[in-house]
Amino acid sequence: MARDAIRNVNAGMRAHYASLKAELIKHLSPVVVGENNAVGGRFTLIDNGVRVETVDPVPAYFELAKSIAHVPLGIYSVIASYLGDQVPNIPNAARIDPHDLDMVAFKTPGDKGWVTPLTSYRTTLNSALVKLPTANLPLDLETSCDKILREAIRFIDDITGAGSFDMVSFNRFAATVYPSIRVNMTFAATAQITGIEDLMKRWRTLVGEQAWSDLYVTVLSIWTTAELNQASIIIRRTMNQAKVDTHLIDLPTAETPSDPIAVALDNLARIVQDNVAAEMVFNSDLEVADALKGKEDLLSDEILRQIGGTAPTADAAAFGAAASGTCPITGRTAAV
Repeated sequence: MARDAIRNVNAGMRAHYASLKAELIKHLSPVVVGENNAVGGRFTLIDNGVRVETVDPVPAYFELAKSIAHVPLGIYSVIASYLGDQVPNIPNAARIDPHDLDMVAFKTPGDKGWVTPLTSYRTTLNSALVKLPTANLPLDLETSCDKILREAIRFIDDITGAGSFDMVSFNRFAATVYPSIRVNMTFAATAQITGIEDLMKRWRTLVGEQAWSDLYVTVLSIWTTAELNQASIIIRRTMNQAKVDTHLIDLPTAETPSDPIAVALDNLARIVQDNVAAEMVFNSDLEVADALKGKEDLLSDEILRQIGGTAPTADAAAFGAAASGTCPITGRTAAV
């Protein structure tokens, strides 16, 4: 059929595009792939197509500091669905979307299902508190962890004893431990900076200055931590500053992929070949070339032009024309 013949043109393009990408992956070098994880990040160096080394470089106290800092979130996660359907009377309550709250607080008012999991979590917290002095943490970090754990246990005892809770009391607990959480955050950040920068310095020496100046870095993260990702912030300081904006790629994912290295290299190859294709194919229209090189869809600018700017504010007539298949440029209607 005629339309199938036309579709085959695009299918052929995609096949050739995939073939180029598969070959390009073998030549990408040097590359650092960063994966966010619970211990501060896993990093893999790839040089001349060979995976040279995979390292978790961040000191262990990073994970321990974050573990205790997450205690208020752990308690909240147990009680959140029992909040009821009203925005709580706490400072900055107006920042909470009432509909979001309705979605989270889905349990029937008066339901006591939170008591058992919270009591179990208290046992976990108490075990950490008892063993904390033997964890060999820096003194200030140990002190802040002790404060968080003790206050959390006290809060749990209070609300399980009363058989009820409210967001005012939880907010008061969270505010009490917040200064200690900040201490834990400081220690975690120091550990991550030290561990990652030391590794990058070692790898820079290993591959040599000339190769390092062309380094590609792809950092995979869950979408919720992709903006100002900590690993990217640290690594960018170790890269060639003239190329960091194009050679450091933050790659948000819906979930951690089963093969992060393959995903990172596949996306990096696509980006690199599109960067070159943009200048080769669209060198007569640099705006479109920039779209191909960036995160925009090639049709984005044209769609925005047709709907009247940065939002879909085109009038009803224009909307009707587009919906009926009428070309806004020629005025002709497509045959079905």
